[in-house]
Amino acid sequence: MTAPARAHRPQELQGRPAGLVSRTVAAAVDGVVVLGILLALQSGYAAARCLLTGQPFAFPDPGPGFTAAFGYTVLVVYLAAGWVFGGRTAGDQLMGLRVTDRSGRRLTSGTALLRAVLCVVLPVGLLWIPFSRHGASLQDAVTGSAVVHDWYGGTRGRPAGSPPAGEAKDGRGRMG
Repeated sequence: MTAPARAHRPQELQGRPAGLVSRTVAAAVDGVVVLGILLALQSGYAAARCLLTGQPFAFPDPGPGFTAAFGYTVLVVYLAAGWVFGGRTAGDQLMGLRVTDRSGRRLTSGTALLRAVLCVVLPVGLLWIPFSRHGASLQDAVTGSAVVHDWYGGTRGRPAGSPPAGEAKDGRGRMG
């Protein structure tokens, strides 16, 4: 009989690569957030049209092609903006994740945009995580990004290989 797996505390995971489950849950949360944004945009458009033209309140029906293209565009912008400005989206925040480059810094706008497009167009790229020695998705491998656990905000600006926050050596060379 094998011993039960030891549960990791957030301090132990800080700065380590995120796994498939936490990243999938974060992506699902981001999908719900984007659906909310799209509903708010449609409602705002319908309300403005009603107030300005006097037509009855009705949601627009631009067709499935436009709707899909607009939804994908909003999702790409949402993801890229979250990664550029805060290093995380709402889903990442909820799951305690941060998206960085391989040296632990925030993504540049070009890298974040490319990564967002790859995540939207090829979401199954997450399935590469269990096979990667570094816990990288296909999107991470292409763009040079990394998704790490960052519960306490200590990963930003710290190289991915250095000790997590609270475990750095003190002035006497001891682990703290």
